[in-house]
Amino acid sequence: MYRVKQLFGGSLTPCDYDCQVAESLAMVRAMNKMKKAGMPESIRIA
Repeated sequence: MYRVKQLFGGSLTPCDYDCQVAESLAMVRAMNKMKKAGMPESIRIA
């Protein structure tokens, strides 16, 4: 949760609970895509 808050800000904008859940899931999905883009591809040797 620390990393999400650092990247996207510390608060959720919608007042409705369901919209807050959707916004937080979108943030986590975006963070996972950024993390995966920065990961090196590993190849098994041997």
